[in-house]
Amino acid sequence: MTITKHRHKVIVHCAKAGILWQGLRHDLSKYTPTEFFRGVKYYSDGKKSPNEKERQIYGYSLAWLHHKGRNKHHFEYWNDYNPDIRQRCGVKMPIKYVKEMFCDRIAASKIYQKENYTDSHPLEYFMGGKPRRTLIHPETSDLLEKWLIMLSEQGEEKTFEEIRKTKSY
Repeated sequence: MTITKHRHKVIVHCAKAGILWQGLRHDLSKYTPTEFFRGVKYYSDGKKSPNEKERQIYGYSLAWLHHKGRNKHHFEYWNDYNPDIRQRCGVKMPIKYVKEMFCDRIAASKIYQKENYTDSHPLEYFMGGKPRRTLIHPETSDLLEKWLIMLSEQGEEKTFEEIRKTKSY
């Protein structure tokens, strides 16, 4: 129920962002056996991801590894080896996936915060993890943060209007 409610909110937000087709395909991998059965097995209270419980037990989450490798709206999908520095690093995400990531974050905040949701929650969550978020490309991070700040300060209507105007590539 939680993933379906979340997915439906993402679809609504993607429509507002002008990327309805992406919204309709959003997170379909969560219904595959690798992700779905682990989600059921490690579900706790609906306030945190079952992936956290799986990580506590095994030191990794097979469901998350599967998910991030198939869903381009996660910045973790956009990590690659850079031969110049001999390290894995973030690759700049195409804007259409940054738009979907924005929609995903709002929907997740609404699902987990329920009636306590405010337009500042997605920004607060993003900023809380920023110091540890090393594998996101700086331009991707800056664009997402800009839209989250705008959401917090100006609300959904103006933010989605701005996002629709932003050309995807």
